[in-house]
Amino acid sequence: MSQTLRVIAIVVFVVIPLLVLAVGQAGLLGGKQPTDLGLHNGQLKAPRADAWNSVSSQAALHPHTDYHVIAPLAYRGDAKAAFIKLTAIVRGMGGATVISAEPGYLYAQFQTPLMKYIDDVEFALDAQSGVIQMRSASRLGSKDFGANRKRLEAVRSAFAAQ
Repeated sequence: MSQTLRVIAIVVFVVIPLLVLAVGQAGLLGGKQPTDLGLHNGQLKAPRADAWNSVSSQAALHPHTDYHVIAPLAYRGDAKAAFIKLTAIVRGMGGATVISAEPGYLYAQFQTPLMKYIDDVEFALDAQSGVIQMRSASRLGSKDFGANRKRLEAVRSAFAAQ
């Protein structure tokens, strides 16, 4: 019996985690890039109401839970300069790859170092309201354990510090 428990423990605590790590390092946990990103009628993609793996400053426009809601990024002064500043901050963040940087819209992918998960992050300038709308979502799974909110709050902190 103790030999059987030892084998089960080795499989559960050593073999399976090593296999998952190998799968991640091989890039098999990145998921597929969504085809419906971008601005559509002035709105970023809606969060999935049944999953807790995304946050959006426009969540209130769609079915959502309180988990999905995050405040937009407020700025003072010139909208174009604020968006250029934001773009520089995102480019300088670890794991970030800017995919699209247009006037008023920024799309970046963030990859985690160990498991190589990819999250899609979007920003849209709302100059009329004096804010930058933002969205961050995991491609895989239904929970992000706060990673997307933490990322956007890090952007907010860096933006405020400059």
